[in-house]
Amino acid sequence: MKKIILQFGLVFFSTFAFSQAGHIMQGVGAFNMSMGGASTAQPLDISGALQWNPASISAFDNKIIKLDAGLFFSSPELSSSLPAGMMGAGSPAVSGVTKDTRDPSIMPALAMVWGKEGCKHTFGASAFGISGFGVTFPEELNQPRSASFNPTLNSNPINYPQQSGGFGRIKSDYMLLQIGLTWAYEINDKLSVGVEPTFNYGTLQLMPNPTANPSAVGYPSTDKASTSGFGAQFGLYYDTKMGFKAGVSYKATQNLSEMEFENTYLDNTKSINKFDMDYPAILSFGVGYSKSDFDLALDYRMVDYKNTNGFSETGWTETASVKGFGWDNVSILSAGIQYKGIDKLPLRLGYTYSSNPIGSEVTFFNIPATAIIKNAFQFGFSYAASNNISLDAVYHHGSSDGKTSGQMLNPMMVSESNPYGSVPGTIVAYEMTTDLVMIGISYKFDKKEVK
Repeated sequence: MKKIILQFGLVFFSTFAFSQAGHIMQGVGAFNMSMGGASTAQPLDISGALQWNPASISAFDNKIIKLDAGLFFSSPELSSSLPAGMMGAGSPAVSGVTKDTRDPSIMPALAMVWGKEGCKHTFGASAFGISGFGVTFPEELNQPRSASFNPTLNSNPINYPQQSGGFGRIKSDYMLLQIGLTWAYEINDKLSVGVEPTFNYGTLQLMPNPTANPSAVGYPSTDKASTSGFGAQFGLYYDTKMGFKAGVSYKATQNLSEMEFENTYLDNTKSINKFDMDYPAILSFGVGYSKSDFDLALDYRMVDYKNTNGFSETGWTETASVKGFGWDNVSILSAGIQYKGIDKLPLRLGYTYSSNPIGSEVTFFNIPATAIIKNAFQFGFSYAASNNISLDAVYHHGSSDGKTSGQMLNPMMVSESNPYGSVPGTIVAYEMTTDLVMIGISYKFDKKEVK
């Protein structure tokens, strides 16, 4: 039975690819997304509570199940330029933009809580796609090896074929599914603690694969490698019973196994390489306030990329493969407000701010993971279809608010004064917008009378 449940979960979540704050989802489910992801101290729905603070599920005294599904659209654009003379004596300057051709992604979320009025113990289970990124930038057709090459038109050198010094078609696809089992305990009627052991399963595909050693013909393409591992989350939740609430949670680093890539080079030779990429630790602080027809929530999170395998290191190895992404820590601010003055139709507004972990010096290393959203805005609502059934909906729009840009890098140009091999006069940049439509349904089981 356990194997069947796991297989269903992997199929259900296999199309997930979404990134907002670094490569981390800003929220889970339509309700939590519509509050900007804020939930550490304001457990208004079970998905947000299970994701951001396991102690806060003590606020629910029913058996509740919730399912969400959404359609996520992203519009990344990758641009680059070379100065005159870069492709040979007398060659003109070239520049261009490539738009992503990736299909929309599905965003699912499944959660359940078992609570009972008067009982100090509350239990929960969840299956969330908590992380993902993906791009598809096609190979540049207007390039030097083409007989019709016209450098005065749009011509993006980063997408030139590898034989012409570019990467050709650039594709990435990353997904991390997390299954959590949660327990919360009420120390008293105001203070609760919670713990959530987690199991993670992920897949990653990179084409071409910069974590592999290049051959004379360039970097290889790969299959889709998989990883799995364990972690945990801990939390405290305090409800004054006078409207004000506070919470704190710590999601420890999710230690994942090394991914093994089976590589194929342009000349059909093969190789295998491994890459270690964990999920970073997240420290969350939250406050909430509920009064009459209003619920307010504010969260701050610190994402510790600097101490996470796959993100802490960067630069070139001695064999010209890429060590890692080289990300800074990320600060996230999430805020949401709910208005309940309309019968059976609460309305919500949410906002999320995220700092950019990608510095200009490592922009080149992060072309496969461009989905960095600085500002995100959400509008959502619920409809109480009955005493047991509630429907949720959200619309999200996010923007990177400008380009992440830097210079192209070349391992052959690495020196003591130029540690990453920056190529003078070159530029590589990316920016994007995101849109999401998501709906959810929750079912609250009738309470059983205690005899």
